[in-house]
Amino acid sequence: MTTPSLLILAGDGIGPEVMAEVRRVIGWFGDKRGLTFDVTEDLVGGAAYDAHGTPLTDETMAKAQSVDAVLLGAVGGPKYDALDFSVKPERGLLRLRKEMDLFANLRPAQCFDALADFSSLKKDVVAGLDIMIVRELTSGIYFGEPRGIITEGNERVGINTQRYTESEIERVARNAFELAMKRGKKLCSMEKANVMESGVLWREVVTRVGADYPEVELSHMYADAGAMQLCRWPKQFDVIVTDNLFGDLLSDAAAMLTGSLGMLPSASLGAPMENGRPKAMYEPVHGSAPDIAGQGKANPIACVLSFAMALRYSFDLGDEADRLESAVSAVLEKGVRTADLLGEEGVTPVSTTGMGDAILAALDESL
Repeated sequence: MTTPSLLILAGDGIGPEVMAEVRRVIGWFGDKRGLTFDVTEDLVGGAAYDAHGTPLTDETMAKAQSVDAVLLGAVGGPKYDALDFSVKPERGLLRLRKEMDLFANLRPAQCFDALADFSSLKKDVVAGLDIMIVRELTSGIYFGEPRGIITEGNERVGINTQRYTESEIERVARNAFELAMKRGKKLCSMEKANVMESGVLWREVVTRVGADYPEVELSHMYADAGAMQLCRWPKQFDVIVTDNLFGDLLSDAAAMLTGSLGMLPSASLGAPMENGRPKAMYEPVHGSAPDIAGQGKANPIACVLSFAMALRYSFDLGDEADRLESAVSAVLEKGVRTADLLGEEGVTPVSTTGMGDAILAALDESL
């Protein structure tokens, strides 16, 4: 049996720190569960620009195309703000998504019971929250043409184009319906069909795909109303499918319902490879947090849970993913907290490495 392959791109800021804890978790699964991975590492974002003058080399892109999964830390930081747009660290991330054709971005918003008080909403509104947002990732306004800044008369005009084909909408919708079938069989599609032709097409295609999934309860909602409902009563949702722009906004809003961006993973999935597994990249939702980089304050949980998603979606190891997620939950129940989660009485403050220690100890206890 071929050893599953994993490319680690730690990136910038706190990326290397949180990824170091994931490497320890990967090592634990090898030592204690006999699950070995062929792991290689490379550079992306600002780190790649510093070394090579580009946020992603062709060689690294080729590696990403050849492995079973990519695990990414974070990219960017103020150091790179003055760079030309074409070589900013984020362009490396966008290139990975585009060239690997990772069209479905899965962003769970799950509120651990131990952290319900950290949400800005009332505890009864968020306790037990478990939403999956499926965001289309490779089309829409972030990629549409024409785009740019032009001059009209005596002023400049910024142009971005929202563009979707039927096939682009259909494939992400089908992915969302498949997920809904494995969860609560409830799917809400969000767009702006009242003012955007792309939204009209989106609604039509999602409705058509829904006919193939009669067991799934399909509803439609304008994205601005969806944002309001996420803040009012988020537990009404199970799976949400939406476009690139609205998915970016709605998933960040849903993330903060849970209390901390440092807690949330994501998966970006593409078409199946020859082995039947989807091309995939996994990354925490949080950014590079340069203000705390190198201080041992970063919360590694989002990156650890991103690896749990890789176990589930890329390596068909759902039971081991459950084991890792349960270990994280157990650590939080014991009151172990990194700096972003302090504020309660009776908690145990730990560093980035200390949180990794606690997760490994909980994994040991799971055996």
